[in-house]
Amino acid sequence: MQAPQDTKPRWERRKDARPQELLAAALDQFVERGYAGTRLEDVAKRAGVSKGTLYLYFANKEELFKAVVRENIVHAIGEAEQEAAGYDGPSAELLRAILMKWWHQICATHLAGITKLMLAEGNNFPELAQFYNNDVVARGNALIASVLVRGIARGEFRPVDPAVMTPVLVAPVLMLMMWTHSFMPTCEMPAIDPGAFMNTLIDVTLRGLEVPAP
Repeated sequence: MQAPQDTKPRWERRKDARPQELLAAALDQFVERGYAGTRLEDVAKRAGVSKGTLYLYFANKEELFKAVVRENIVHAIGEAEQEAAGYDGPSAELLRAILMKWWHQICATHLAGITKLMLAEGNNFPELAQFYNNDVVARGNALIASVLVRGIARGEFRPVDPAVMTPVLVAPVLMLMMWTHSFMPTCEMPAIDPGAFMNTLIDVTLRGLEVPAP
């Protein structure tokens, strides 16, 4: 049986796709040029529309940037939160799955450029920095901390302070991301296998969280 065909006129299908096309073009521009260097006319040109058309969907560059972050990074965090809420297995496996998902869906992809952008330009744009901290950093950290709390409550992890342990886990992943996307192409640095790095980080972490034998 053939799938039903989209009966909308071509121009209407194109109109429906425009927000996604604009977000994809904006992501490319922000990653390549940074926030300050991105111009809305360049985003529109890259998406194949006029600047006026862009303004039909996004009021300004700040709102466009927020939409890019929400569509890509915040959406991925939301998916991870749902998966964690419905998971009934060992906390060690859940922690591994969340950290690897973070790496593969964000840190190892084009989206890493958004994190680099915020690290480089966040101080120059306080409102954007506050938005990113609230919607991405704080929410992602809260997810990791919740898995640690879960493991402690179930007797699977030894008691640790989640507020301390969470940045201990996050910092090496961010460093790997920066190393992979920034240092490696331009400097004589020793090669790092990201998969081996992540697995080693998680293995060492889980060993440290093990409940001591009585």
